Amino acid sequence: MSDITVSGVTPGRTEHPASTAEVAEILRAAAAAGESVIPTGAGTKLSWGNPPTSADILLDLSALDQVSEHASGDLIATVGAGMPLARLNEHVATAGQRLALDEAVPGATVGGALATNTSGPLRMLAGTMRDLLIGVTMVRADGVVAKAGGKVVKNVAGYDVGKLLVGSMGTLAVVTEATFRLHPVPQGRRWVSVAARDAAHAAELTQAVLHSQTVPSALEVDATADGTRVDVLVEGRPEGVAGRTAVLSGLLPGAETSDQPPAGWGRYPWDDATASHVGVKVTFRLSGLADVVAAAGGLGMRGSAGVGVAYVAVPAERGIAEIRAVLARLRETAGRHGGSTVVLDAPQAIKEELDLWGPVPALDLMRRVKDEFDPDHRLSPGRFVGGI
Repeated sequence: MSDITVSGVTPGRTEHPASTAEVAEILRAAAAAGESVIPTGAGTKLSWGNPPTSADILLDLSALDQVSEHASGDLIATVGAGMPLARLNEHVATAGQRLALDEAVPGATVGGALATNTSGPLRMLAGTMRDLLIGVTMVRADGVVAKAGGKVVKNVAGYDVGKLLVGSMGTLAVVTEATFRLHPVPQGRRWVSVAARDAAHAAELTQAVLHSQTVPSALEVDATADGTRVDVLVEGRPEGVAGRTAVLSGLLPGAETSDQPPAGWGRYPWDDATASHVGVKVTFRLSGLADVVAAAGGLGMRGSAGVGVAYVAVPAERGIAEIRAVLARLRETAGRHGGSTVVLDAPQAIKEELDLWGPVPALDLMRRVKDEFDPDHRLSPGRFVGGI
């Protein structure tokens, strides 16, 4: 019996494969026995999503943590799903490269970031996991090994199954290896930070940056009960960074500059170790930034003003009535601005009282995709939207 829980559900046992072949063997045996399988890496997001309806096997992929290929000349790397994001970046940094994906959850692995589609401030520069992923090796629910994508950035042959797996929370297939496009590590970095008077002022400041010629790598808003701050990251050659920093300082009166990131940079505005929060993801059109900041009501919001993604931390002790009210307010606001609101994480007792996902127009299509990939619904059953 495992001592790890998945949203409060204890798996029957844990398997520790060390290769794609071993994953395939375990899944073939599970299929024959009709057992459910929940893949995990470092276990940093096992509390996310719905509780599984069945959890016979916890498939621990942490041993699949090797860099199988790093073609630095082509700016690509192929790595095991159990590779921690931080260690991957340490490896490719020796060639002056990086995977431009923030470690939003400390200790997160490649597979976990792929399954939950986590990202941070650098999404403005390089996009999210879907944009950086160019190929996967996966094992289907029946134990058959398959590959999707390729090892070159410009590969347009066939349907992009890899991107379909991003954000699916392990419900479609078990990814054992992934290939990414990399970016050069910038020679210089500088953060420019300025306090905003209120939500409207924060929106004005971000629009000034967006309409400038400074080409920031990231543009974040950090809003709490203590105040609101706009943070801008510029990267590149040192002389270019210095020049753009000077321009930003003129655009943002009272701004301070630093070669160190602001507190909380690249992390969600809650502490995953305490499990005393309701962590909410909000997406919206950029024109809705002021309304979203105001709707968060000083609870603790951090997100990308440059691409319209924000995260809100609601203290669990606020009580279910107030949590529901906050969630309804955020959903109404995000909906008016072309976005959505999803509860990523919460104590299990609170989860049971909430609609985690909100309206999902494509739910019927998603269910049909699930039926095609996993007809018996044995991979992470029930964890995803609509009980998928």
